[in-house]
Amino acid sequence: MLPSQPLRIQALLDPEQLLGNLDAPRPLFLSRVAAGFPSPADDHVDQDLDLHAYLVRNPPGTYFARAEGDSMTGKGIHDGDLLVIDRTIEPSNGHTVVAVLNGEMLVKEYRRMGRQLYLLAHNELYPPIRLSEGEECRIWGVVTHVIHAL
Repeated sequence: MLPSQPLRIQALLDPEQLLGNLDAPRPLFLSRVAAGFPSPADDHVDQDLDLHAYLVRNPPGTYFARAEGDSMTGKGIHDGDLLVIDRTIEPSNGHTVVAVLNGEMLVKEYRRMGRQLYLLAHNELYPPIRLSEGEECRIWGVVTHVIHAL
């Protein structure tokens, strides 16, 4: 089976544009929701949750983008997912980053091995991208959260 396409960034959005209507904090249940066996229900709302404050640590340096493709499904990033990207975080090994490679924006895992830098997919259908000297690559930001609909 051939891969459909590498995971790419579809569009960049300003966080205020996307979450502007979510300024008001929403109720948060402090008890966890069982994903295995059910537990007694807890009807108490103990505090509010502001999604913008939870997802955006640094508003001036944070952007949103939609993922496109299937190269990062092993890391929980699927086609159409919303990525929260912080441009102020310095990338390090294992970070999921948005990189601009030869003019194309991609989302991949950042990996440095010795002096060599790689961009890794999380789908066995896609080989690692080994960056060569002289190749134009810029790490645009670090993905801090992924949001996808069920």
